[in-house]
Amino acid sequence: MEPIQPGPSAVPPVPPAPLGALLRDRSLGLRHLAGPAEADVHGVHASEMADPTPYLLGGELLLTAGAGPGRYGEYVASLVRSGVAALGFGLAPVHAAVPAGLAEACGRAGLPLLEVPPGTPFTAVARTVGRLMAQARTAELRRITEAQQALAAAAARPDAVEAVLRRLTAALGGWSALQTPSRGPDPDPDSDTGAGAAPGPSAGPTPSAEVLAAVAALARRVAPGPADSPAAAGAPAAGATTATATDTVGGLHLAVYALGDGRSLARATPGRAPGDHTIASVAAVLLTLLTAPRPAGDAAGALTRLLLGGSPAEALAPGPWYAVHAAGAGDPGALAAALGTVLLDRRGHRVRLVTDRAPGPQPGWRLGVSAPAAPGGLPAADAQAGRALDRAEAARAPLARHAQGGLAALLDPAEARAYAQALLAPLSPALRETLRRWLAHHGSWDRTAAALGVHRNTVRQRIARTAALLEADLDDPDTRMELWFALR
Repeated sequence: MEPIQPGPSAVPPVPPAPLGALLRDRSLGLRHLAGPAEADVHGVHASEMADPTPYLLGGELLLTAGAGPGRYGEYVASLVRSGVAALGFGLAPVHAAVPAGLAEACGRAGLPLLEVPPGTPFTAVARTVGRLMAQARTAELRRITEAQQALAAAAARPDAVEAVLRRLTAALGGWSALQTPSRGPDPDPDSDTGAGAAPGPSAGPTPSAEVLAAVAALARRVAPGPADSPAAAGAPAAGATTATATDTVGGLHLAVYALGDGRSLARATPGRAPGDHTIASVAAVLLTLLTAPRPAGDAAGALTRLLLGGSPAEALAPGPWYAVHAAGAGDPGALAAALGTVLLDRRGHRVRLVTDRAPGPQPGWRLGVSAPAAPGGLPAADAQAGRALDRAEAARAPLARHAQGGLAALLDPAEARAYAQALLAPLSPALRETLRRWLAHHGSWDRTAAALGVHRNTVRQRIARTAALLEADLDDPDTRMELWFALR
């Protein structure tokens, strides 16, 4: 029987807990029975359902104590298709031992199977996974911060471009290069630089000709040369290219980031960690600043003047400017590049940007866009963008723009604010945010859990606590409408 191939996994972009570390925790007493002993665990879900797949997000360690007999192959196949990372089978009270048929099915499918002893509650396993994920997240954030600081220091060197590439390669390994469009006749197709790409600064061992050709093809997708670009022909550039492109060739992960005017940053690495895209995006922004003479230079000057105590009105051009709030699982640096800006701020689950282009929808993101504003009006525009993103999430729309008027315009702002504060006073900030996300996702436990990065049972507990504190029936549409209005 052929091993079952796992389906797509919708796991959050957070470093996982290594299954091996879970097995090495002696306090749990877990025993590995079948399948690989290593896997990436992105959470824990406990279920005794015959078919738990509708409630799985992917990447979980699924804990159960009673998978139905006689259907182990079908049961395991459905779990693998749902992207389950591993299966933990609890002994007692139903089974004294893990069924042999289940172990055989997991072995054939390549799904890790763990035995959970009677003295280990499932909650202890979940707490350990949470602790391991928190440790991995802390380590990854530290790695990203240190890499960002090193890249910024490299950008201040006299040989800034080469220094940034060297530092990027030191942080991520592999090969990094600045790609520039060929401006002469068509290059030699047998050249190592690849069709359409001129040699540029690089760092790390040069990949094979096959890899370089694949990189050149990606570069043409994200950064066509000036002669080929839509802007050069007088056509709008929107939708003509993407900000990033990826591929896998010869066991290497390839990624190319657009820098503007036909330039791009190319990467080839043997592996890829969750924070690598963030680090590479920082390098791409720095290289954009270093290689683009005018627009990026103006943005760099604006940032410098703001950091030295200026005001937006003094630091930025007259505009108009747009504030953008974004929510999604994509790379914020790539989003900023797509919107033509380096003015980017990450706040929790949201990304805030300022751009002088009227933004359009971006794949993988929901956007809230303010009305056009002068530099001095950016604080108000930021609030507009936040409210617009709330509407986009509630409507499941890719983009919502600020609109004047509406129900809120009929009420006195001070009175409305006072009423909202009184209504929501019993709720902690965590409960308010959970309620806002839950309402924005139309009461969906799974989508709310994914948006908050918590387990669906945590969402259920918080919503139940919210209903008790407010003494409200959250199933009533009038109550939901009133709370949504108050949260806004």
